[in-house]
Amino acid sequence: MSEGRPCIFGEVLFDHFPDGQRVLGGAPFNVAWHLQAFGQAPRFISRVGDDDEGTTIRAAMRDWGMDTDGLQTDDRLPTGRVSVTLDNGEPSYDIVRPCAYDAIAAADCRGATLLYHGSLAVRADASRRTLRELVAEGPRSIFLDVNLRRPWWTSDDILSLLDQANWVKLNADELALLAAGSAAPRAFIERHGLDGLILTRGAEGADVIMADGGHWHAAPAAATHVVDTVGAGDAFASVMIVGLLRAWPPDATLQRAQAFASRIVGQRGATVSDPAFYQHFIDDWALNT
Repeated sequence: MSEGRPCIFGEVLFDHFPDGQRVLGGAPFNVAWHLQAFGQAPRFISRVGDDDEGTTIRAAMRDWGMDTDGLQTDDRLPTGRVSVTLDNGEPSYDIVRPCAYDAIAAADCRGATLLYHGSLAVRADASRRTLRELVAEGPRSIFLDVNLRRPWWTSDDILSLLDQANWVKLNADELALLAAGSAAPRAFIERHGLDGLILTRGAEGADVIMADGGHWHAAPAAATHVVDTVGAGDAFASVMIVGLLRAWPPDATLQRAQAFASRIVGQRGATVSDPAFYQHFIDDWALNT
């Protein structure tokens, strides 16, 4: 792969909503989609079925200008699917298993500046082995986006992922579940040897806490219009990654991530197919320079 590109590993799927709408998603895919819009040319490593939805995903990636070389096709397992229900705008998920992203095979991530992955795709042995191989290739930084979806995780699996990460993003409830008796963010950073922790707090915003003592908070604007919150955390993570790749100051990165997430919650679903949606941010953040 090209030297210096971010590598994004994990699930791609379709979210199926109660009104019959079908929306392309999966946290790693959403992150890769946004990174492509922001000009970061991610290499996305995942697996889809040899079916209509898999064909649709590959075509969507091509239309968006994304590299499809890391997208594998499985001739036995179907493309991933999640049934989403909404209660006052808050999503809950029925995640189908098994599916193609449970069987991600060997892939190339050598030379990656950053390796991003979540926790859902490693619920299965095959994809877990592949992630271990990618980590062993020595990316400069590993960004773990924790998404605890019952029953698809165990404490031992998540703790092993934490110990190999440089940056971790999770929410306050996930921190309490994983913090081994102390939900203090700094103790969590020290226990797992992190460079930084991104702690999301829903409508209250988010914090970035650094191993070197830095701590910043950002909150959404009071007038934020919410359609649904599906993908808000993925939008947030994508901008945090842009900040790491471009060496933005942590406080500026956090504010920008919060601003972009606040725009995403005004949309249905986790991704936007209109490049104009991103142009304001590209211009404000000087991503074309």
